[in-house]
Amino acid sequence: MTVHPQPEVVEYAAGRPMDVHRPAGRPGPWPVVLLWHGRGPDERDVLHPLAREAAGLGLLVLVPDWRSDAEDGGRAHLLASFAHARRHAAAYGGDPDRFVLAGWSMGGREAVALATHPDTPAGDRPTAAVGISSSYVNPALTTGEAPLPLLTGRVSPVPLWLVHGTRDELVPAERTRELDAALLKPAERLLEPDTDHAGTVLTEYDPAFNRCRPARAGHAVDAGRATARLLAEAAGAPARPLG
Repeated sequence: MTVHPQPEVVEYAAGRPMDVHRPAGRPGPWPVVLLWHGRGPDERDVLHPLAREAAGLGLLVLVPDWRSDAEDGGRAHLLASFAHARRHAAAYGGDPDRFVLAGWSMGGREAVALATHPDTPAGDRPTAAVGISSSYVNPALTTGEAPLPLLTGRVSPVPLWLVHGTRDELVPAERTRELDAALLKPAERLLEPDTDHAGTVLTEYDPAFNRCRPARAGHAVDAGRATARLLAEAAGAPARPLG
């Protein structure tokens, strides 16, 4: 049975928390995934189920809080968490040479944008980027430009891995398909599980609390686990549980 220890909570900037999910049962250094949540302010807890699942596959998963309602839309939070993760991944037991930048919903757009933008220094680029249930047509907070037009007809400077549920009514799956189709070289993998917007991160939306909670429905459990395996694949880790 896979053991999921509670994450350590660190600060990536003054007063800004980040969860550090470490694998149990395998010595490091581990591949690293920096995972950004969506538009909801300070919702790192929403990604707890996916982060735990991915850590169980041998990944060091870092999940920061950020606030889209900040004056700059959250740009400073996202960039600070990225800089912190790049600088301190090794201290947390990670392998900085296997560093994946990933995000869900709005966070996925930001991950793909920052990873692929021409102005991102080559030495700072992640080794891969993963967009989960995202749209890529609007300007990103981190770069000021939309990923789709910048990548149209070009080869991405880093391998891209894309996930989008076919039942997604919040962000249609076509938004991810159009990015994949626009690339000169398609994404390494486009995963389209039979689930909704929340299901791709192992959660389900609870309207009573206006928040996502850990998934119970089979389609969301299966989809979230598939997303975790894709993260492991993108990071170069064996996509099987530890222990």
